[in-house]
Amino acid sequence: MRERIDEFHGVTVYAIAPSNAKFIGKFLEAFGPFPFPILGDPNKEAYYQLGHKTSPKWKLLSKAAIGFVFGKVKNFIPSDERQKKVVLTSMKKADVYIQGGTYLYSERGQLIWQHVDSSPEDHAKIDTVLEKLK
Repeated sequence: MRERIDEFHGVTVYAIAPSNAKFIGKFLEAFGPFPFPILGDPNKEAYYQLGHKTSPKWKLLSKAAIGFVFGKVKNFIPSDERQKKVVLTSMKKADVYIQGGTYLYSERGQLIWQHVDSSPEDHAKIDTVLEKLK
């Protein structure tokens, strides 16, 4: 998203993470900057109200292991030490197993379109989001 943010003319973008502000700050130090705010939902209230699910840990870890073995998952653990520390901490302490989603709202707050991820590889495609904005 951040690489293509210039294509979102006149659209306000927010990211919501199932983390607290302290962890989001560490994430931004390691992986930032981002051209949009990343807000925290540490109790996952918004996630659950919007119908998001937490995938079983064994399922996601086995997918990652298979992807790594067959070369489909690269840089699963970053080589950069700051990024590596954030990723390993999130795997231990944060809910990295919760699936995300993409939501488009009108200026009046009405839901226009949504995509709730069913798995880590099921993110809404940027081209699809841009098309829905037209």
